[in-house]
Amino acid sequence: MAQSKNEVNVMIVAAEASSCLYAQRLLEYWQRVEQQHRWPDGMHIRAFGVGSREMERLGFEVIGRSEEMAVVGFVEVFKHFGKIREVFHRLADEAVKRKPNVILLLDYPGFNLRLAKKIKNLGKKIGTDFKIVYYISPQVWAWRTSRIQHIQKYVDQMLVILPFEKPFYETRGVNVEFVGHPLLDEISPELFDAGEREKWRNRYGLTKADQVVGLMPGSRPSELGHHLAVQLRTAELLHRENPKLKFALLLAPTVSFEQVKAMIPNQDLPLIFMKDDPLRMTRIVDVVLCASGTATLVVGLMERPMVIMYKMNAVTAWMAKRFVKGTAFFGLINLILGKDAVTELFQEQANPERLKSELSRLLYDDSHYRQVESELCRTRELLGEKGATDKVAGILQRYLHN
Repeated sequence: MAQSKNEVNVMIVAAEASSCLYAQRLLEYWQRVEQQHRWPDGMHIRAFGVGSREMERLGFEVIGRSEEMAVVGFVEVFKHFGKIREVFHRLADEAVKRKPNVILLLDYPGFNLRLAKKIKNLGKKIGTDFKIVYYISPQVWAWRTSRIQHIQKYVDQMLVILPFEKPFYETRGVNVEFVGHPLLDEISPELFDAGEREKWRNRYGLTKADQVVGLMPGSRPSELGHHLAVQLRTAELLHRENPKLKFALLLAPTVSFEQVKAMIPNQDLPLIFMKDDPLRMTRIVDVVLCASGTATLVVGLMERPMVIMYKMNAVTAWMAKRFVKGTAFFGLINLILGKDAVTELFQEQANPERLKSELSRLLYDDSHYRQVESELCRTRELLGEKGATDKVAGILQRYLHN
């Protein structure tokens, strides 16, 4: 008779495109270890929570879909509050029912920090010490620093991916480990091979001589709503000035073609739709108009000069301007480089005419292009070493056998 597997429950909450990728890599790691019979006692990890369709295909049990939960801003969250609240309470109920060995929360602080508090308090009532590990830190060093008290009280371990985050937490008494950035694990030598790049471009009908502007409007529905039309209008202005330019719309993994095409009016713009590995898509293009977020780091790692933009609901923008006090930059790549290496334009400044002007400098001023490119070449060395997923898995393993 076959030996029954030792089931271990793990709750994961990954509600955004980048977080889902990092969670997916962790699930793939666990799957490989199990297939190689490296778990003791025939252990099998049963993961559930909030995640993507890619995670679901790996056996992840979806209680909340990342595609439905990835909203940002006070007004946007309010509009989706019913669904978000439903998932919140289901997760809390499932934690009590299944008593997971560990709960892994990725980014998404407004939701995840409240969930950590809820589950820790439920644990006290039923005599269970739920272990909560937070992977991908909230940007408490930039705004809402009061959240640090919440983290101190309800998070057992913080796993950070940016070098400057570790000393920030250490000086505040938080149990923290720097694991390196998981995007480094996605980088392969072929991404920087000129021959491979030319092959990828040829698949989209692009020649070596073509100048290609990449448009990255974001992964959340609210970001698409605020950015897509502005980016397309910017592309139209550039194309009017230079009809030889080509444009590529780089879609995040969680965004569907149908969703985006429904938002685009009929136009004569030579627009190529790409939905591929984000790093490879970025290498195909020459310059990028990029919504602020993890995407700016993807572009920076691929050493593609960019202009960063971000627009949001007027109420949310007013709140952001009022409370973001801890940093001079909102672009992640500039935060890592510690300087305004890349132009950032926020809210009213992020208008098509200004964006077109900044992109034109990159397209037609070779010395400016090379200067930005040179700054971006420093990104990899500042992010530590590869192996973030392996390190995270090793840390979580401490909880799996308790």
